[in-house]
Amino acid sequence: MKATFMYGAGDVRVEDVPDPVIQQPTDAIVRTVRACICGSDLHPYHSLPAGEGAKSMGHELIGVVEELGSEVTGLNKGDLVIAPFAFADNTCVFCREGVHTSCLHGGFYGTDETAGLQAEYARIPQASGSLVPVPGVGEDSGLLASLLTLSDVYLTGYHAAFQGRVEPGKSVTVIGDGAVGLSAVLAARQMGAEQIILMGRHRSRTDLGREFGASDVVAERGEEGIARVLELTRGEGSHVVLEAVGHLPAYEQAYGVVRPGGVISRVGVPQYESAPIGFGSLFGKNAALTGGPAPVRAYIKAAIPQVLSGEIDPGRVFDSTVGFDGVADGYAAMDAREALKVMIAP
Repeated sequence: MKATFMYGAGDVRVEDVPDPVIQQPTDAIVRTVRACICGSDLHPYHSLPAGEGAKSMGHELIGVVEELGSEVTGLNKGDLVIAPFAFADNTCVFCREGVHTSCLHGGFYGTDETAGLQAEYARIPQASGSLVPVPGVGEDSGLLASLLTLSDVYLTGYHAAFQGRVEPGKSVTVIGDGAVGLSAVLAARQMGAEQIILMGRHRSRTDLGREFGASDVVAERGEEGIARVLELTRGEGSHVVLEAVGHLPAYEQAYGVVRPGGVISRVGVPQYESAPIGFGSLFGKNAALTGGPAPVRAYIKAAIPQVLSGEIDPGRVFDSTVGFDGVADGYAAMDAREALKVMIAP
């Protein structure tokens, strides 16, 4: 099969490798119908040292079940399934508490133990708890793009809004106009936010953000951006700030625009090890800080009917599609901001 590897910063290759096989009785083998490139994949694309071997890439997938381990239940061969970006048993204490990304028997793709999902076939550990079937939807459905977003990007944006306690009457600022930021806008609208300010400077993206529900767009950054958000919120700041970038300047903007007593919810994978939490940032405002890797498995069953009914259409974040031979070009296009989010269609 074809599978994607990264050998260093900017060095993405699609190679022929053996097909995956069942290793544990709780595994399933899934044939990829759609996969994609994540904004978080660009972090190693910028910084992965060369010479350390190949990194297996990808963590977002919908596919068809081809083979089941002897202990897998609740799934059948031929099911169209969504694979959340972290696998989990869905039964341990942390899964029962809704924190599937901390599952005692779970983990993440692209590690030494589990290959990435930008491949034609994938081995899914803990398949009974991880894979979610979508009955009645075939491989030719026009809903595949939106269903694919439920493996990560839309539900990561939803997680930001959920953790931030977005509700009717609240002002929300979303920092970042990438696919996760736009998904956070859509989720905040679904939760009834009164005002949604999107901080981003790429017109094609912020236009989609407006269609998803943003009431205002702020293109300025740094102190100018903070001043503009404060102007839009009568000098008070936003009740909830959803940070979908992961770099320190975005966090600094977040505590600059959060309202006293408000909440900052971060889902951008942090590219820094320390950040201010003192009097001038969080402490002085009585502001709360939350967020983290989205336990999308906790949200996915409720989101599927929203996609199937047309209530939400998060698949609009995909603006480019490639086959496996074009994956490296897809990375380059996203890195150059020539594409918002690239889908892989075998």
